[in-house]
Amino acid sequence: MVYTVTLNPALDYVMRVGTLRYDDINRSESEDIYYGGKGINVSTVLTRLEIENEALGFVGGFTGDKLVEMLKGDGIRSDFNRISGGHTRINVKIKADTELDVNAQGPSVSDEEIAALLKKLDDIKSGDVLVLAGSIPKNLPSDIYERILAKLQNNGVKFVVDATGDLLKKCLAYKPFLVKPNHHELGDLFGVETKCEEDIVIYAKKLQEMGAKNVLVSRGKDGATLVDENGDVTTVGNVEGKPVSSVGCGDSMVAGFVAGFLKKGDYAYALKLGMACGNATAFSEQLATRAEIDKMFDYYEKL
Repeated sequence: MVYTVTLNPALDYVMRVGTLRYDDINRSESEDIYYGGKGINVSTVLTRLEIENEALGFVGGFTGDKLVEMLKGDGIRSDFNRISGGHTRINVKIKADTELDVNAQGPSVSDEEIAALLKKLDDIKSGDVLVLAGSIPKNLPSDIYERILAKLQNNGVKFVVDATGDLLKKCLAYKPFLVKPNHHELGDLFGVETKCEEDIVIYAKKLQEMGAKNVLVSRGKDGATLVDENGDVTTVGNVEGKPVSSVGCGDSMVAGFVAGFLKKGDYAYALKLGMACGNATAFSEQLATRAEIDKMFDYYEKL
């Protein structure tokens, strides 16, 4: 079983406008509402890959009700903790001749509500996977990831952490099964610029020395490099083509890697499925469908 944690989920309200004006009222040509949050993205792709999972985190108000309803409609299992101090946030995305994004801060969460989420984690058992993805919102204590990891560190749970900077560094002490920085984030961790695969391998191994078992580094146009716990280094490139969007690609890669490892226990296979998921999402306007992932995986399976 895989559990994902999204501490500050959102509804993304996307409005499409021909030309954005600042001297008059703008009228949209179309609108859509999507659910969002890095952990939720991981759960979405895992569900499409038929991997049993459950999305955890906080929701509140009528927007929280809508988010849960939308997830249920797409067959995504969730068990969010309800909060009383506000509503699940709405992010506004305006797509026109230029793009304008306004992300809401999100609701406040009480100490009691945090304690209730931590208590729920008691249900996670040995062999399960816990995915912590994204930054910690300002409305939550900065050490909440550490609290979660400390609670479960001796329970045989595999931790996956997709975070940046000091947040990622602090999680390394809990020996995560997988961390997934991109090449810029990896360099920033050590105050260097990673210019080639050799640089990436050097600093990925430093993360292993600090506690990470497997380090998956996404490298933009150059694909991804995996330094696994056996000492093997594997690099896989991207499928050629013009990407449609980068939103959710990293989350899709994490989901694919986790799914691949759970299916076969093989890191090379997990990397290929992770790359297939990430690339499939890059060529889609939304998170990739199962059909899009399968088509992309056919390419990687031949490598």
